[in-house]
Amino acid sequence: MTELRLSVIGGGLAGSEAAWQAAQRGVAVTLFEMRPGRNTPAHCTDRLAELVCSNSLGSDLPDRAPGLLKAELRRLGSLILSAADQTTVPAGDALAVGREAFSQRVTEQIQAHPLITVVRQEIGALPSGGVTVVASGPLTSDRLAADIALLTGKESLHFYDAMAPIVTLESIDLTRVFRASRYGQGEGDYINCPMTREQYDAFVDALLAAERIPLREFEGPFFEACLPVEVIAERGHRALAFGPLKPVGLVDPRTGSRPYAVVQLRQDNIAATLYNLVGFQTNLRWGEQRRVLRMIPGLEHAEFARLGQMHRNTYIDSPSLLEPTMAFRSQPKLFFAGQITGTEGYVGSTASGYVAGLNAVHTLTGLQPLVFPPTTMIGALCRYVSSPQSGFQPMKPNFGVLPPLGLPVHGKREKHRRLAERSLGDLEVFMREKGLIS
Repeated sequence: MTELRLSVIGGGLAGSEAAWQAAQRGVAVTLFEMRPGRNTPAHCTDRLAELVCSNSLGSDLPDRAPGLLKAELRRLGSLILSAADQTTVPAGDALAVGREAFSQRVTEQIQAHPLITVVRQEIGALPSGGVTVVASGPLTSDRLAADIALLTGKESLHFYDAMAPIVTLESIDLTRVFRASRYGQGEGDYINCPMTREQYDAFVDALLAAERIPLREFEGPFFEACLPVEVIAERGHRALAFGPLKPVGLVDPRTGSRPYAVVQLRQDNIAATLYNLVGFQTNLRWGEQRRVLRMIPGLEHAEFARLGQMHRNTYIDSPSLLEPTMAFRSQPKLFFAGQITGTEGYVGSTASGYVAGLNAVHTLTGLQPLVFPPTTMIGALCRYVSSPQSGFQPMKPNFGVLPPLGLPVHGKREKHRRLAERSLGDLEVFMREKGLIS
């Protein structure tokens, strides 16, 4: 009998989760990790699942999107969540871990599994045969990144050093904004936040004074076409008014005149529940972003589905390349997982790793790959990164990616509670139908 074997490239959170899920289902796994032979600018150890940015996996409250995804992964038997729960440190409502203890726990679990072989070797090219999960992360080695580019087409492999914040539609004060496109073109595709000169001046002053996140050497320099707004502001007090905040071609219907400056919001998802701040790449600290960006008229109570950040980030154009099963459309035996797919953050990466590992097993055994319900957070994230859209950028778990509830609900907390309740209920039904309950 031929041994069923899966190759997993990358020993981060997604790769470790994919390898574990496959091995737990009786499939032999070869897990390739290039460290310590070849390190990255961000990693410090040779451990698997090393956390490089923070020791926090975000909120653990069930009515918060990250908390809901954690609850789903716990129910599904996630290795990463199990290791996190065993290595927690006090952090209020967040799930934070002892960084070294967490990665050590994952490493020990993986290395002790009788069906997993860890090979410390850089993979410079995608395997030509067999079933493979690519979970090489945003710091994929140059050789492997070049080979992925050949597979996807260079236009499908993106190198961004900036992301703009995204807000939920329901948190925008629509009485203070207006819908319009420049020069009346389109059908009011943008939400416009108008500023008077006084508001603009105060905003720029706050932007310039706000604290920034220091960039590491490997994360610079800035691209001229993708400058942080605070860097543009440094070039002159009115630079933003002639750049991303220019009011040209826009008339506020409430005043009949052109505002002094305008912040535009553009629809970010098919459901029109999320809007990104156009041209607002930023490297401000996240607390500073919330404070300064809420000075924008209409965003005083903005709920951020994603905050802006600056770093070197490698990821594929997943919406044009992947199925919601995390399989590559033109090569169904090839799967991608983790931040290289655009599922952003530790828990989001873990979720796509789970789905890729599970469906790699289904492919190896001749079963139909599984698509998780869109009402679950894990299913919604996989659907988000595999649904056609323009200007695709990574996304963390947030309630904006879930389908709306059928009935109106008063209060954000109650709405989120009901969304979470629906998600976990639908996941339970799905697990029973698909035999995922042990």
